[in-house]
Amino acid sequence: MSKSKRAVRPQTALVHGGTLRSGFGETSEAIYLTQGFVYDTAEAAEARFKGESPGFIYSRYANPTVDMFERRMCALEGAEEARAMSSGMAAVASALLCSVKAGDHVIAARALFGSCRWIVETLMPRYGIESTLVDGTDIGNWEEAVRPNTKLFFLESPTNPTLEVIDIAAVAGLANSIGAKLVVDNVFATPLQQKPLELGAHVVVYSATKHIDGQGRCLGGIVLSDKAWIDENLHDYFRHTGPSLSPFNAWTLLKGLETLPVRVRQQTESAARIADFLASQKKVARVIYPGRADHPQADIVKKQMSGGSTLICFDMKGKGEAFRLQNALDIVRISNNLGDAKSLITHPQTTTHKNLSDAAHAELGIGAGTLRLSVGLEDTDDLLEDLDRALAAA
Repeated sequence: MSKSKRAVRPQTALVHGGTLRSGFGETSEAIYLTQGFVYDTAEAAEARFKGESPGFIYSRYANPTVDMFERRMCALEGAEEARAMSSGMAAVASALLCSVKAGDHVIAARALFGSCRWIVETLMPRYGIESTLVDGTDIGNWEEAVRPNTKLFFLESPTNPTLEVIDIAAVAGLANSIGAKLVVDNVFATPLQQKPLELGAHVVVYSATKHIDGQGRCLGGIVLSDKAWIDENLHDYFRHTGPSLSPFNAWTLLKGLETLPVRVRQQTESAARIADFLASQKKVARVIYPGRADHPQADIVKKQMSGGSTLICFDMKGKGEAFRLQNALDIVRISNNLGDAKSLITHPQTTTHKNLSDAAHAELGIGAGTLRLSVGLEDTDDLLEDLDRALAAA
C-alpha cells in the first residue's frame, strides 16, 4: 500500500494492497515457491509452532505469496481475514462444511451451480447434515424453511445460470434473528459490483478462477469473513484438510487483480449493449440481464448492485436452435468457464447443470434453449456482428 498506510480506493488497493517485498525491493510480487521454512534454532521453531513468534511454518498452512493475495482480497472486500483455496469449489466446500456438524440444518437457494447444489443436496445429508432448497427470490420461503436446528444459509446472487438476484440484506437479517450464518457466493457480481459483507452476509466466497484471474490461466478460490469466524470455524479445517492454493497460482491471481476494474468495466458495458441487442431479436425467446429494467428482480438489483454483470442468460426456442447458434459463432467460443477476457458461451442443460433432473431444470428455468454468455474484452461491435451472423444461421 502507500507509504503512509492511509486508506485508498479499491482500484489502488488492487494494485498495491498486501504487497510484501523482500530485501531485494522487487517491483512485482515475488513467487515464494517453497514447501517449508527454516529456523535459526530449535527454540525458534518451538516458538513459531506455539504461535509465540510470527512467521510461516508450512505452505499448506500459509505462504508469503498466498498471504499477499489474501490481504489484497481483504482490502477489496472489506474483510478482516481470508483463506485462499485451490479452486472455487474448494472454497465453497470449506466455507459450508466447516460451519456445520451432524444434526444441523442448512437452507440454500435452489438456483446454484451444479457442484454447489451437489454439496448441499447430496454430500451434506451423508454426514447427518439436513438441507432444504428454496426459491431464494422470496424471503418468505426462507422464513418457512427455518427449523430449530438451522445454522447456515447459502446463496448465489446473481445465480448461475439464470441470473436471479436475491435480497442479501433480507436473508442476512433472517439469519441474524435465529443465530445462523449466511454464506454468499459472489462470483457473478465480482467484488466490484456487489459487497455482501456490507449487506450483512457473514462469509463471502469466490471462484478466483473466474474474473479475478480473468484470463483462463489457473484455478483458485477464496473465503473471506471476520477474524473470529475464520479462527473459530475455518482455521483448523483448512490446516488439516489441505485445500491450499499454490504460490504460483496466487501470484497469477495477484496479477489478475491489478487489471480487474478495467476488465470488469469494459465487459459490463459490452454485456449491457449485447443484452439489449439480443432482446430485440425475434429468434431470442427471453433475455435475463441484471442491468435491464425488465429483469425479474430489477428493484433488488438497483438496491444492492453497483453494476450489471458480465454475464447474459438468454433462450433460443429449443436445443437445436441453441446448438446451431453456438456452432455458427466465430469469435465467441464454446466453453463452460466465465469471467474470461475471451467471450464464452455454454448450454447449461448439457454442461454445467447436466446432472440435475428434468424437474430441477424446469424449476430453475433452465430450458433446452437456454444459453449463458460470458462477455469478454473483444470489440463490442465485433461481438454484435458475430452474434448477428450466428442468429441468422440458427
